[in-house]
Amino acid sequence: MALSSSHLLGLEGVPAEDITTILDTAKNLKTILDRPIPKVPTLRGITVVNLFFEPSTRTRISFELAEKRLSADTVNFSTSTSSVKKGETLKDTIRNIEAMKIDMVVVRHSAAGVPYFLTQCTDANIINAGDGRHEHPTQALLDMMSLRDKWGTLHGKRVAIIGDVRHSRVAGSNIRGLVTMGAEVMVCGPRTLIPPGIEELGAKVSYNVDEAIEWADALNILRIQLERQEKGLFPSIREYHAEYGITRERLERAKKELIIMHPGPINRGVELDSDVADSDASIILDQVTNGVAVRMAVLVLLSGMDSSQE
Repeated sequence: MALSSSHLLGLEGVPAEDITTILDTAKNLKTILDRPIPKVPTLRGITVVNLFFEPSTRTRISFELAEKRLSADTVNFSTSTSSVKKGETLKDTIRNIEAMKIDMVVVRHSAAGVPYFLTQCTDANIINAGDGRHEHPTQALLDMMSLRDKWGTLHGKRVAIIGDVRHSRVAGSNIRGLVTMGAEVMVCGPRTLIPPGIEELGAKVSYNVDEAIEWADALNILRIQLERQEKGLFPSIREYHAEYGITRERLERAKKELIIMHPGPINRGVELDSDVADSDASIILDQVTNGVAVRMAVLVLLSGMDSSQE
């Protein structure tokens, strides 16, 4: 099966059929991870460059593992040891890398639109691993896979995205993907952390976390991204936790079962208490496992290789 695009730049405009294909493929490929030797030859001979211009732990390791499980040749690019430090432009960097005969590029960059820009510079398949505040499509896909594993479907389910929506590319991709798959989405946080116009993506807005908890079937809790914020968006960490932190007491008041999610890294005691993050309601570690499977699926589908041989 093939996707309707040769790149994965975001989930905006991606049809439900493509999302379903990725999630179904990921479910099939996930079984490889439980084998005694979790490796298949599907992408043997395919060269993937991991082009990370921003720090990353989970996403980078997840992509690297996905590539290795599929037997791809991988090249890891680090800006701290590259010619970018010497003033080389992004366009020259990618063209030099392409001259080394590569097939796919996984890119993370602080500027929105860089993955699209790279499609204009190279014939390689481009996968967006996060661009500025814009999108992070594979994170949203693994979130949707984790929810579909629990529910069997996304249609008609209610997901509340709580926290720093303004600075979150994860929120943008999740809203687009979940709405496309027939789910309802609400975003919740302080007014200063909810971007104007987010309703245009199809999301409801609430500024009351207890209201969001009462409405939702699942909570996707976002990290407060202090490194991306200008000062003064909320009075203090302590006050944020008091108003919007997800605590056991808050969840018990809702008197219903909720799924707890977090894209990581968690600021424990800020947006989410440890006893909630580590509870039976949490699927945070399932998200991590599904991240490898989803990224394997995206790599296979964009490469045009046949995953049925596994």
